[in-house]
Amino acid sequence: MNNLPKKIRSKKLSSRVDLTAMVSVSFLLIIFFMVVGELSKPNGMDLSLPDKYPGCGGSRGCIDGSRLYTILLDKNDKIVTYSGTLSDPYEAPKKSEYGKNGIRKEIFVHKKSVDERMISVGKPKSSVIVIIKPSKNSSFKNLIDILDEMKINNIDTYAIVDEFTPEESKLLASN
Repeated sequence: MNNLPKKIRSKKLSSRVDLTAMVSVSFLLIIFFMVVGELSKPNGMDLSLPDKYPGCGGSRGCIDGSRLYTILLDKNDKIVTYSGTLSDPYEAPKKSEYGKNGIRKEIFVHKKSVDERMISVGKPKSSVIVIIKPSKNSSFKNLIDILDEMKINNIDTYAIVDEFTPEESKLLASN
């Protein structure tokens, strides 16, 4: 009786699945899609569009000339400024120099007068618009110095323009 062979039973293997790798992959995918979602959001930028002025027929793009302040940069640290347009200036063109008592003071005085005038008209958010025009002969240092002056005087609206009108070219050549 004892001689009967014993039944050999096979061992049952564990049916557990290790999900550690799957959890790691799922977290990586979640992070990836969160980052892609943040990067794909459109970023908006505030635009300062000019006001409509009745003297220009009410069309967009017409700016009160008293708000314009143009700075022309030329070689040898030469600066010429004027307010308004050359054909209808609010302030005649004049030479200036870099520094605290030069262009910085002129920008401050002009900004203050424009701000006061705009507050009295009822447009407190309208301030001075500075147009910086470096000539081909001006140095990069001069442009950086003028940009520093914009920051020091809290000028929010300014533009760097590389085109000179013939009148501005003559003005630089005469000074």
